[in-house]
Amino acid sequence: MAGPPQTMPADGAGVASPCISVCRIDPVTGLCVGCARTLEEIAAWSTLDDAARRNVWSAIAARRANEP
Repeated sequence: MAGPPQTMPADGAGVASPCISVCRIDPVTGLCVGCARTLEEIAAWSTLDDAARRNVWSAIAARRANEP
């Protein structure tokens, strides 16, 4: 799974989205192959505050660290 950087970039208005415009859900993992988010995380992103967005970024980093 290719993915976004392991860091949490800021876009000047808060925490930037990890989306890299490779939007396809892996049927095995249930994660987006581009950004490694769940469908729930993707759907909620626009309503999350910065703290919750940082939590999503941390979850992405943990997922990436556990990739084979």
